[in-house]
Amino acid sequence: MFEFISSWYRRYFTDPQAALLVVLLVLSAVVLITMGKMLAPLLAALVIAYLLEGGVSKLQRKGLSRIWSVNLIYLIFVAFMLFILFGLMPLLSKQVSQFFQEVPDMINNGQDLLLQLPGKYPEFISEDYIEQLIITIRQGFSELGRNVLSVSVASIPAIITILVYLVLVPLMIFFFLKDKTIILDWLGRFLPKERRLVNEVWTEMDAQIGNYVRGKFNEIIIVGAVSYILFVILGLNYASLLAMLVGLSVLIPYIGAAVVTLPIAFVAYFQWGLTPDFAWLMFSYLVIQFLDGNVLVPILFSEAVNLHPVAIIVAILVFGGLWGFWGVFFAIPLATLVKALINVWPTHESDDSTLTRLS
Repeated sequence: MFEFISSWYRRYFTDPQAALLVVLLVLSAVVLITMGKMLAPLLAALVIAYLLEGGVSKLQRKGLSRIWSVNLIYLIFVAFMLFILFGLMPLLSKQVSQFFQEVPDMINNGQDLLLQLPGKYPEFISEDYIEQLIITIRQGFSELGRNVLSVSVASIPAIITILVYLVLVPLMIFFFLKDKTIILDWLGRFLPKERRLVNEVWTEMDAQIGNYVRGKFNEIIIVGAVSYILFVILGLNYASLLAMLVGLSVLIPYIGAAVVTLPIAFVAYFQWGLTPDFAWLMFSYLVIQFLDGNVLVPILFSEAVNLHPVAIIVAILVFGGLWGFWGVFFAIPLATLVKALINVWPTHESDDSTLTRLS
């Protein structure tokens, strides 16, 4: 057993390149765990700058200089953020307030519907069960309302933090884009000249995660916009809010689409009941989800993220359990990192015979 472990260690961890990569991974993990909250603006700026770098590179390939490409893409980004802050956010805030104002009426209507079930299906549902269910639902919404109120009361420090971020993050994004070469050269001074394995991992990660991040952003915009148009045409209440939820649901493959179906069905049912309008909405929504998974995703991502669906679900469970929302958000990029490490990790083929003999 000791010989087997020793051979396995010599095969995978005696290469100096592998040792360098392990040190970098450990240092990165320690920094994220110990200083993740402090460095949140820096990390956000890095992710957004990485997202915008694709547009800058395309403009450069068309003959535009680096500085003009950065300025143009950055202006488009600032205009988009201003639209979200002053155009979209007030509308979403208004719809959220309207929704919570109508929740008591929705609960009363739902209560009337539930009270009819024991009479229709006495062999399956009892009145005591329905009464307990109604009490549980009311308590849940009451707790939700208290949480929203407590968040709003305690949100002044958070608002100040957000205002600071709104200044710092855009500034860092601009300098990351403008001085990309200078920053990378400076960081390279702290690494050994011989870093073949690190470069291989970076190349594969850049090809896959860059396409993933940009493709996922485009998918959010397209799915959200199409859903909004559908909801407006059918006259669904809270069209902007629900369309935003549908767009963001693509961040969590498979699970997000299933979860966001519930609020859409909930709002549609209390608006129309079990009518043809309700049926048309749910059918159209399912068509959007089908086209997203079978047409849009293959076009946007191609072979950029070649991960099996089971691997994606496992990554969501593991990284989500470790880091909560952000673990879920970055589950696929982190899974891609693991895949890249497995693909390029050096091995000593001379030890294969020992491993084979021991196995």
